[in-house]
Amino acid sequence: MSVTRRGGRAAALPVVIILACGWFLFVQFRHLADFSILGLAPAPPPSPPDAPVEIVLASLKRESTSWVHQYLPDWGRSVYVVDDPKANLRVPKNKGREAMVYLTHIIDRYDTLANVTVFAHASRFAWHNDDPDYDAVRTLRRLKLDYVEATGYVNLRCALTLGCPAEIKPHVDAQGPEVSITTTKQVYRQAFRELMPGLEVPVAVGVSCCSQFAVSRDTIHRWSLERWTRWRDWLLKTPLPDDISGRVLEYTWHIIFGKEAIFCPRPADCYCKAFGLCDLKCDEHQCDGRYVLPPYASLPPGWPKVGWKGEARNISGPS
Repeated sequence: MSVTRRGGRAAALPVVIILACGWFLFVQFRHLADFSILGLAPAPPPSPPDAPVEIVLASLKRESTSWVHQYLPDWGRSVYVVDDPKANLRVPKNKGREAMVYLTHIIDRYDTLANVTVFAHASRFAWHNDDPDYDAVRTLRRLKLDYVEATGYVNLRCALTLGCPAEIKPHVDAQGPEVSITTTKQVYRQAFRELMPGLEVPVAVGVSCCSQFAVSRDTIHRWSLERWTRWRDWLLKTPLPDDISGRVLEYTWHIIFGKEAIFCPRPADCYCKAFGLCDLKCDEHQCDGRYVLPPYASLPPGWPKVGWKGEARNISGPS
């Protein structure tokens, strides 16, 4: 070996070491450099790669979704901000409530869906969450992902307080008395025909409210991407008011995902199979200590530590 070649290798060694150290530092601290241009605030951590479950949140700019990063760190997450045109994840139009977010995610991620996708609202605490404190975190942490994959679709509410046993009777409700405002019940029959051409309009429709559920990838893939796109096109073009079009889909999701038009499982079975709560005292509508219909749709300031009358509350979930 010549002296020249040996000297060349010796000179290159420090360069290699510097490059290796630089790469190590980049990998270790690259998240610190990921700042938003406007506020210099750290961007939220990315979704874990190949996460078996992903949560899709329909949110507004004023709503905080930090609870997902804090309490579900191993879940993939896609947060759509429907009233922020500069958000990372956006919808083509803020219409149809959470339905536009759900459909947009399915369309955009059709080929890269997680094994299980959880579709939910942005607020951690909400009156309709099936938990003693109306806390979404405890419900989601208990969710049995293997059961979702086995059954295809799981409503995040087991209590049958609202929506069951038959919230809508399409043929009867379409012939109801004329009223000054449009209702979901009145328009459901025609909307169902537009959404599900060729499928007979059911006599009755029932499902526990309120458009929060988990679905397996295989169940979503039972319908083609073209069909999902057509459903979103319907939502974009329908003259129905925003809340009505969203509620039409609220009472159609379970049918789309392969369940009977009346899908109201016994609460005891639902809590046990979907959430592992198998020792509850239940009747046909609810289980003791799980869900109580609140007096108002808006939780009081300071909830869950502060109650309806301003009293201090003891909470059993994460604070």
